[in-house]
Amino acid sequence: MLTLGQLKEATCSKSDYASRFLPHLIATCSKFSINTPARMLNFLAQVGHESGGLFYTEELASGSAYEGRKDLGNTQKGDGVRFKGRGLIQITGRANYKAVSAALGTDFITNPMLLGGKNVTKCSNAQLQNAAESAGWFWNTRKLNDLADQIDLTKGIDTGNNLVIFKKITKAINGGYNGLPDRLNRYKTGLTYFL
Repeated sequence: MLTLGQLKEATCSKSDYASRFLPHLIATCSKFSINTPARMLNFLAQVGHESGGLFYTEELASGSAYEGRKDLGNTQKGDGVRFKGRGLIQITGRANYKAVSAALGTDFITNPMLLGGKNVTKCSNAQLQNAAESAGWFWNTRKLNDLADQIDLTKGIDTGNNLVIFKKITKAINGGYNGLPDRLNRYKTGLTYFL
């Protein structure tokens, strides 16, 4: 089971933020079989980057850049701002909100803010739970456990197959390699807690 130390170190989070998210991330990891050291470490390093160390549960930008993005399912006026990135892995766009609503049994289309509210200090317990669970859902739907299983924790993450696989995970989450050095750093910071 995920510990506070593992969560804090792998996400590079403050103890207070990690404590708030711990029960929700334990439940998320259990629900989505993020249950081996390699799966947990890779998941948490990515979540740590995406959320700024478990701080942000909502994208800082307004979301207006997503307006009219049919690839995100943003077909109605105002969808860009309404369905901007929320949750620990920044679920973005009407189509993704609809999919996560169906999967988690919560209507995020009618109430997008249930997925996360600005940052950890402004979130209700339900928002913290949804922010964590939506990240697990995203991870699971992209089959990222399968990729994490290919990473050898006893070898460096900066080279060889480990780096190739870590970059594949990053691209599945980010669409590119934004923040790759930071994601790698969080992995390295947390590594000793998972060996």
